[in-house]
Amino acid sequence: MDDQPLVRTALQMVIAQADDMEVVGEAGDGAEAVRLAKDAAPDVIVMDIRMPGMDGIEATRRIAAGPSAAQVIVLTTFDEDEYVYGALRAGAAGFLVKDMALEEILGAIRVVAAGDALIAPGITRRLIKDFTAQPPSTTAAAPTGRLQGITDREKEVLVLIGAGLTNTEIAHELTISIATAKTYVTRLLAKLGARDRVHLVILAYENGLAGPSPHP
Repeated sequence: MDDQPLVRTALQMVIAQADDMEVVGEAGDGAEAVRLAKDAAPDVIVMDIRMPGMDGIEATRRIAAGPSAAQVIVLTTFDEDEYVYGALRAGAAGFLVKDMALEEILGAIRVVAAGDALIAPGITRRLIKDFTAQPPSTTAAAPTGRLQGITDREKEVLVLIGAGLTNTEIAHELTISIATAKTYVTRLLAKLGARDRVHLVILAYENGLAGPSPHP
């Protein structure tokens, strides 16, 4: 969903050439994107932020709170912190910038469609820097509270989620099956009351389980 027709056309052409994807709709503003999310039932929505009328962040918030099962990837020229945090709080499963290679964007769509979250590497580094720069008092209380009910293995998985690993990478790291890795992620979502995988990443940071060297 993008207010620039040329951008939408380019994305459509690239997606149409992929054997495992198809375009089910396009929108030029946020309100239309919300309608399409309900009517076209897409698996993944690629959303711009700056659009006329309802912007991409508000559209993402409404889609995430509505009946649609679609996952939203925010793709924008603007990677300022206010947009990154706004998109993640709204429920986006990914945040990418338009100067990424088209193959990387296709790869991100596949990752999000598989149930993972993905944030552009440069933005991820900035998020880590922001979290690690916070005073210890802002993150010290939660580990003995909210994380108390998870097992040691689930904690290991949360550390790896915080490091940005996908389910496949977690399975490889822990020598378990991908299905088992997915099961652990599902359990963490339920136990921690997390909205999605991005929320788990944030919880890992807030509880001191992720940072520049997240492995214990």
